[in-house]
Amino acid sequence: MSFGQILAILRARWVVLAAIISLTLLVTLVVSFLLPKQYTATAAVVIDVKSPDPVAGMVLPGVMMPSYLATQVDLIQSERVALRVVNALKLTDSTKLRDDWMKEGHGEGSFEVWIAELIGKNLTVTPSRESNVINFSYNAVDSGFAASLANAYVEAYINATGDLRVEPAKKYGATFENLASQLRARLEVAQNKLAAYQKETGLLATDARLDVETARLNDLSQQVVLLQATRSDAETRKISAAHEGSDNTADAMNSSLISGLKVELARAEAQLEQYSSRLGDAHPSVIDSKASVASLRGRLRTELNRLAGSYGTTSSVTQSKLAEATVALEKQRAKLLALNQQRNDAAVLLRDVENLQKGYDAVQARVMQATVESNTMQTNLSVLKYASKPTKPSSPKIFLNGIIALFLGSIVAMATVLGIELIDRRIRTNFEILHEFKLPVLGVMLKTDNAAPRALLGLIRS
Repeated sequence: MSFGQILAILRARWVVLAAIISLTLLVTLVVSFLLPKQYTATAAVVIDVKSPDPVAGMVLPGVMMPSYLATQVDLIQSERVALRVVNALKLTDSTKLRDDWMKEGHGEGSFEVWIAELIGKNLTVTPSRESNVINFSYNAVDSGFAASLANAYVEAYINATGDLRVEPAKKYGATFENLASQLRARLEVAQNKLAAYQKETGLLATDARLDVETARLNDLSQQVVLLQATRSDAETRKISAAHEGSDNTADAMNSSLISGLKVELARAEAQLEQYSSRLGDAHPSVIDSKASVASLRGRLRTELNRLAGSYGTTSSVTQSKLAEATVALEKQRAKLLALNQQRNDAAVLLRDVENLQKGYDAVQARVMQATVESNTMQTNLSVLKYASKPTKPSSPKIFLNGIIALFLGSIVAMATVLGIELIDRRIRTNFEILHEFKLPVLGVMLKTDNAAPRALLGLIRS
């Protein structure tokens, strides 16, 4: 079917076409006027994704994710936010809503949830495409109610966002408080154990006893070394004094008594030699000289023996002192080792206390942070626009509905006219004779009644 044929059909059946279009437009306008007026109140919230967290002091990475706005839209449309709106506006006190709930649900289920689902149907949440603004639109028959619902959703959304942040902080805070209590108890036990050990051993964290005992050990070591040297020297002198010619030792030569006796002995021996050469061995002077020399030699030997005995005594005394010093040194060494062991044990206990103190301080700091977070309701949301009471209805839109009805009515009318034409087929143009019957057109009747074309078509077919 060509475009010309369609135009001819529409022109021939314009009455039906106009009637259908007029009826559709009339019905649409009547329905639009009869429908209750709907008012749309709009509020807007902006999300600050770049502001740092007021507690952590850093930008949260999850806020920068592309799915963040979609998550916020789901949160706004969630039952949790809707229940907050129900409680904020006290919709459960409405007798009409309760009657509707009883009729629809027969009193089964939760009344608050039913209202939340009911008011959520008229909420439209639209995030901006290239910004962080979320628009709240609410449709209602009453303009004031629409504005109240839109603003209530804004406040409920902000409060729900704060709760979602506070609730984990409270849970974390309780967990960290329990851990802090356990660490505090362990820290007290470790501190008491350290204090008891310090009291038992007499050690303090700043005790200088180790330095004192070390200095005493060094003194005893020096004393032992000195006594060993003294004993060795005494033994050497004792042995030297016991041999012949001991009068030539350094101690003998340094002794004035021995030196004097040696001088007298030399003088007496010289005198004896003179008497012997002149008088003979039987002379009384020679005999007296011999007696004098023997006496001086005895005295010299006595003094040398006494000197050798003094070396033995010195060696014995030195040996006794060395033994005492060695025992004292060993005791001091054992005492110092015990003191070192005590200090090592105390250091272990002190390290346990310090580690527990560090752990407790870290957990306590996290407890304080969780406490601050649980008491901080500040969010990264700001109300950009509160909904005001709309003055003009948002629906029904009579002009738009008329245009849509005119468009749809035209389509329905043309379809109807073409359908009628297919049922009651008629020749409208010369093209149809040429196309349908393959016959030449001899003439065209400018005016005719409605039955002539049909009769002509019947004659040609016969």
